[in-house]
Amino acid sequence: MCKTEKLLYHRKLWEIKVRLLGDDKVEKLRNSFASRSPTSLWMIRAVSVLLIWSCFVHLMALGDMWGPRFFSGWTSCFNQRGLSKALEMKSLPAKIALPPKRVYQNNGYLMVSCNGGLNQMRAAICDMVTVARYMNVTLVVPELDKTSFWNDPSEFKDIFDVDHFISSLRDEVRILKELPPRVKKRVELGMYHEMPPISWSNMSYYQNQILPLVKKHKVLHLNKTDSRLANNELPVEVQKLRCRVNFNGLKFTPQIEELGRRVVNILREKGPFLVLHLRYEMDMLAFSGCSHGCNPQEEEELTRMRYAYPWWKEKVINSEVKRKEGLCPLTPEETALTLTALGIDRNVQIYIAAGEIYGGERRMKALTDAFPNVVRKETILESSDLDFCRNHSSQMAALDYLVAVESDIFVPTYDGNMARVVEGHRRFLGFKKTVQLNRKFLVKLIDEYTQGLLTWDVFSSMVKAFHSTRMGSPKRRLVIPNKPKEEDYFYSNPQECLQLLDEPLRVI
Repeated sequence: MCKTEKLLYHRKLWEIKVRLLGDDKVEKLRNSFASRSPTSLWMIRAVSVLLIWSCFVHLMALGDMWGPRFFSGWTSCFNQRGLSKALEMKSLPAKIALPPKRVYQNNGYLMVSCNGGLNQMRAAICDMVTVARYMNVTLVVPELDKTSFWNDPSEFKDIFDVDHFISSLRDEVRILKELPPRVKKRVELGMYHEMPPISWSNMSYYQNQILPLVKKHKVLHLNKTDSRLANNELPVEVQKLRCRVNFNGLKFTPQIEELGRRVVNILREKGPFLVLHLRYEMDMLAFSGCSHGCNPQEEEELTRMRYAYPWWKEKVINSEVKRKEGLCPLTPEETALTLTALGIDRNVQIYIAAGEIYGGERRMKALTDAFPNVVRKETILESSDLDFCRNHSSQMAALDYLVAVESDIFVPTYDGNMARVVEGHRRFLGFKKTVQLNRKFLVKLIDEYTQGLLTWDVFSSMVKAFHSTRMGSPKRRLVIPNKPKEEDYFYSNPQECLQLLDEPLRVI
């Protein structure tokens, strides 16, 4: 106890003795102490100190057993070890309480097989969780695509934190890692129904056409999941659940999350950084038929690749026509001109979020000459850091996703799935700057500049003026009835879930 507390304690103890013994006996006791020799008094005091010290040691032992909470008001009297232990306990994160399980009558089991790259599958998972919830069925953890061009064997648990996924959404839908044994046996015997749902469907389609199939067959397998839920004209609670799955339910594995934080910290130590989603890999060019800037041998190689994949339906493609329509990704050379015209600092760090750039250093030269601080995950991390995700394109894409979301500026050169999903995530995090390049406008302007029809100052001012309102600021989603592919994608601008600066906080 502290000095003041000790004085109060002894005064109280003396008053109790007076009451118990009476005034006469107390006076005799006081006189007997007064008549003792100094040596006797010293011995009594020594023994008393030893007894008090023994009691204190026992109390400290109890403190270790019962924890610092027991002595929370006495910290100033603890030794340094006890104080540091109490502080250590206070610094531990509080255990996150799981939401209560939603109780509902299960209408059957839904199995889903996602198709496409990481971010196409990410959006599909959000859609399928939402569909499962509103059909009151049990969802089996989605199966990821292993047969696409990337040939990535990763399972859901290799990319996403599966336990968090299940537990964080348990108040909405029941999710299982696998079917119960009895139901699994039915599936092995072929006693289930399999089909692809219709693209861009609303909730009435799932309620009126899909749910009866689940009830009839008990197990339904949806073997296509890309863009199977509409962008618009859905109830607000449906849209908010899609957001909740995307921004809260889907976390990457701790290993991927930790590596992503490390990359961001390395970049932050040197100042602000821009993430450039330079979509100029071989598969992208072969699929789109875009070969501007390639030599004849490269054009032939891209054409052969396009014909080698039967599910790439478009085979005969006029590259220049597509480019002028704004349907091709910007080349590294076009990207260098665009970033310079936008006034991006020459010395800023530019992190390339992409696979191997087609044409290698030869095609990257214009960009690296204009911006010498171009880096990739392979150049800022040790080779061993990437061993666990090497040859796993979706895990590599997950790492790029984390860095892109955290960057000061995000610039995609093509509006693919990663570009759109990252854009929406950055809006959700407070409308972080995302430059939405208009490729049709840019290639026309770039051609005029390279042909000498525009001076640099005119070219730069036009690029800046056109894109001044395309920086990821709040806006309404563009809705085009009966043309879902042409309207704004839900995941690029989930407006139902976004908090504007003058609005109260929304909880998802």
